[in-house]
Parts: sequence; structure tokens; C-alpha cells
Amino acid sequence: MTDVTKTIEALGQAFEEFKATHAAEVKALKDGAGTADLQAKLDKLNAAMDQHTKEIEDAHTKIAAAQMSAGGGAGPKDKEYSEAFRAHFKKGDIQSALNKGAADEGGYLAPVEWDRTITDKLVLVSPMRALANVQTVSGAGHTKLFNKGGTSSGWVGETDDRPQTNTSTFASLGFGWGEIYANPAATQQMLDDSAINLESWLANEVDTEFSKQEGVGFWSGNGTNKPFGILTYVTGGANAAKHPFGAIKTVNSGAAAAITADGILDLVYDLPSAFTGGARFTMNRKTLGVIRKLKDGQGNYLWQPTYVAGEPSTVAGFVATEVPDMPDVAANAVPILFGDFKRTYTVFDRTGVRVLRDPFTAKPYVLFYTTKRVGGGVHNPEPMRALKVAAA
Repeated sequence: MTDVTKTIEALGQAFEEFKATHAAEVKALKDGAGTADLQAKLDKLNAAMDQHTKEIEDAHTKIAAAQMSAGGGAGPKDKEYSEAFRAHFKKGDIQSALNKGAADEGGYLAPVEWDRTITDKLVLVSPMRALANVQTVSGAGHTKLFNKGGTSSGWVGETDDRPQTNTSTFASLGFGWGEIYANPAATQQMLDDSAINLESWLANEVDTEFSKQEGVGFWSGNGTNKPFGILTYVTGGANAAKHPFGAIKTVNSGAAAAITADGILDLVYDLPSAFTGGARFTMNRKTLGVIRKLKDGQGNYLWQPTYVAGEPSTVAGFVATEVPDMPDVAANAVPILFGDFKRTYTVFDRTGVRVLRDPFTAKPYVLFYTTKRVGGGVHNPEPMRALKVAAA
């Protein structure tokens, strides 16, 4: 906690220097003077603030992860199967306990503890999993039914006829599905001689690859062997007409090729107040650097660093999450989303991570072909807004 406090102080100092440098840049532009040195300094300060912010967020994530995993020690829920799987992992021994993991999957399922370890790691490194609603399903797919309304009523007297009224209509919504995989390798000697924590090793090997593939799917996936990305549901996107409730609405940024402070505030106030309680911004690092220069009508910067351990930095009073998969600022692009992600997007996990041991393909390495079936899509576009770079 002492290190986090020091980092927060360093972030505050960097932001104060950033504001002074930005003011000097604005003055130089008005005076017609050169600004190259000031811009270079702003870039360095932006990078420093990015690094401080990441360190603070990482510290908060580790604290949350420790709290999430605390209280263990009761032992594996599937002790016999876990021990048999470890033996198979190290030596290739097939024990009878593994039979209950084969089922109809065509291979060996990971033990419950391994599955949970990998899933927990993905939550920590995959932005959408941390933001969205996550649901585990047992079937091959998932379809949601929506009531589109249409039920009517009327006023009648005591003895008047009661004619039949209109009935609601319904529409179904499907979600994109696919399979992500990783194929980490270890030598047989490493497995024989090292007292490694197999669950932790496997999770560390696959989490980066899984999260990278999920990032593509959850944000811009086309639904072909992958989820439907949230950006495809934005007005003008490939799935703008897919949801029965319509597309995610856009708000113009206020300039043809830039973002304005008024555009950010318009975005915030376009979202109904019923959804602002859990709302946040998502944008990539370049866009965040642009937002840091914006001020409101009173001259206050829209971006504010955190001054308290456990609280994130904000934009216009709302949390801002950095997402590498969001587009850069450019004409007609959608570089910012704002809204309640848990009430907008659902990630679907097919029960069970599968691990297949392959000692033959790449001798002397043993490959561990690890797969997970994942789906996703927008279940309600109403709690979300998108900022489109366009003139008002």
C-alpha cells in the first residue's frame, strides 16, 4: 500500500507538470511560436502518467485477485480426478479417474481447479471479462428471447363487450461462438524433474494468448467462429440491425477529425440516468492522451488522476478503462464507448477447459493443446453510447 501511495503522488505531480506544459503549448500556439519541444515534453509526461496509472491499476487488480482467492485450503473439489490428471500431465499415465473427464468432449477436461485458475487469470488480463456480464452455459449455443411489446388494452363500462386486444410479439437473438486455443510446450525432463505448480504454469502460458484472441472477438468479432464484437452493434456497424431493441446509438464528437470537450459531455448526458450508476468510458491509450488535454467550460481538465488508493482515474467524473482493441481517433471512427457494460454485453463460457497431451508432434517437447469454447454479444444496446468522430 505504501508503494501505491507513492505512485499516486508521482501521478499527481506528473499531472500538474502536464497541465503547466499544456498551458505553455497553448500560449505558444497563440503567439505563433514553435511547440515541438513542448509537444515532446507532453508526450513524455503522457507516457509517465500512463505508466503510473497502469501500476496503480495493477496493484488494485492484485489486491482484488488476492481477495478473490483467499479463504481456500479446503482442498480440490475433484481431488481424485485432479491427482489423476497431474499424473497424466507429467508421465502420460492414463488412470481410471480420468474417464469421468472424457465424456463427449473427445479429450480430457481440465480439473475444476485448473478451469477456475485459467478463468480467474483471464478475468485479470481480459478487459471485457472484467467489465461485462459473464455467464456459463452447458449447451453448444445460447439464444435469448425478447418481448417487443404490442399488448394493448382499453376502457369499458360494466356491461360493455370486451373485444380481443393485440398481443405482444417476440424476437429471438443469437450470439456468436468460437473456440480459442493455446498450445504451450514443456520438455519431458522439465515435467519429470521440476516440482512446478502445474495449474499456475498452464494458466500463465495460456492467459495471454486467450486474452488476445478474446480481445479481437469481444470488441470487433464478426461472429464467424468467434463472438460478435460490441463495436459491430454500433449504428452503422455490421450488426446494427441485429438486436430487436436496435443499435448502440452514437453521439458526434463535435469535430470532423477530433474529439471535443463538448462531445464528451454530450456523450455522458445522452445516456439515460438509469444507466449511469455503473457507466464507464473505454478507449485506447492514444485516445486517452487526447482526452487529457480537454477542459470543460470552467477550465477544468476532464481527465483527473486518482488521489486515493483503490480508486481509479476518471474522465468527466466516470471511470476510464484502457482497452487496446478500441480504434484510434480518426474521421468517422468510434474511439470511445460509454455506458454500463454489464447491462450491455454478455460473455458466454462453455463449461470446461480441455487439455490434450501431445508427446509426439514436437519431440522432445510435450505439447498441451488447451481449448476453451467462448461466445458473446450485446444483450441490451440501451445502456451504451458510442462517440463517433464527426462534426455536430
